[in-house]
Amino acid sequence: MHPAHSIIIFTVTSGLGFGLLAWLGLGQPAVTGWGAFWYFALAFALSVGGLISSTFHLGNPQRAWRAVSQWRSSWLSREGVLAILTLAVMGIYALFAVFFGQTLTVLGWVGTILALATVFATSMIYAQMKTVPRWNHWSVPALFMVLSIGGGALLTGHVLVAVILLAIAGLLQMSNWTRGDTALAQSGSDIGTATGLGLRGAVRAFEPPHTGNNYLLKEMVHKVGRKHARKLRMLAFLGMVLVPILLLLIPGGWVVIAIAFLVHLAGTLTQRWLFFAEAEHVVGLYYGKR
Repeated sequence: MHPAHSIIIFTVTSGLGFGLLAWLGLGQPAVTGWGAFWYFALAFALSVGGLISSTFHLGNPQRAWRAVSQWRSSWLSREGVLAILTLAVMGIYALFAVFFGQTLTVLGWVGTILALATVFATSMIYAQMKTVPRWNHWSVPALFMVLSIGGGALLTGHVLVAVILLAIAGLLQMSNWTRGDTALAQSGSDIGTATGLGLRGAVRAFEPPHTGNNYLLKEMVHKVGRKHARKLRMLAFLGMVLVPILLLLIPGGWVVIAIAFLVHLAGTLTQRWLFFAEAEHVVGLYYGKR
């Protein structure tokens, strides 16, 4: 699929922001006053900034509010509702922590659950798509959740937890890449099922369905070269997992943690670009692009 920059930024930064909010809701770290202010400012900047970024991929961004109306059937709507609830609850929690020096424990727990539910809803937007076999697997929400919590642990200075979670994210990512490379072939979809002519015998593309470009070809059919993908996978794994873990093992306090986070951010952005670029939508079969 076409890797839109706005969606890449949205999924990465909002995941980190809500992951940080989840830790803050648990009182980790237990900060109040100005210390709490800077933590919450960063968390809200990442989560809200990511949500705003996502609207730039809409045809009519001014109508983004309508997305929350379909929460009964749409994971996108559920994500929007959960995000609003999370920001509202954690906004109240932050208000008391910053200005009154009080941490409302139960409210924080509620905010943590909502923050994690928001990240899960984001992941399910993609994981529930049977038309993209590479995404239609439990490892996608698992990876989204682990990266969110792990990134939050990194931002809060929980070094040991961050190392463990990033290592788990690395294992999940390797498994996801290995399974995903054969997902389309094993899905049973081919040009015969795409055109509905498979029962008549072997089907091959003689000419494209039409000569001009269209929305489906632009958004759903994107190819990345195998050698190019291998290099990007290596860079993504190094930046998202391996280098941050090695840096966190070096004593150096917040300076090392900050460097590890920036490397992790760059690696996760690369991983998320590949997440979209390598996703083979079955509509590509109809156009003979797979």
